[in-house]
Amino acid sequence: MNNAITLFSAISFLAYGTGCFTSRHLQKEFARFGLSSLRRLIGFLQICGALGLLAGYRFPLLGQMAAGGLAVMMLLAILVRIKIRDGFLKTTPAVLFFLVNGYLALLAH
Repeated sequence: MNNAITLFSAISFLAYGTGCFTSRHLQKEFARFGLSSLRRLIGFLQICGALGLLAGYRFPLLGQMAAGGLAVMMLLAILVRIKIRDGFLKTTPAVLFFLVNGYLALLAH
């Protein structure tokens, strides 16, 4: 089960991280968040986190550290969503990815 959760999270962050470089929609979203200047850095960090999750299959500590970093990133995403007054539905993905990666960082072995 942990392998499936890890793979789901890694694929999701690879897609979103790549989208930070390629998607006009995400460009507009980051402007709405007030984080336009950090869009590429955030995308790069998400891609690195996703690769770290995948490397965790071979090096478990690296995977746990990557999951921890992604969990922190998602906690910050939740705070941004609250700050800009996004509703529950728009905040839910960040909450779910915070919980998933928090689980992988703290409880998965």
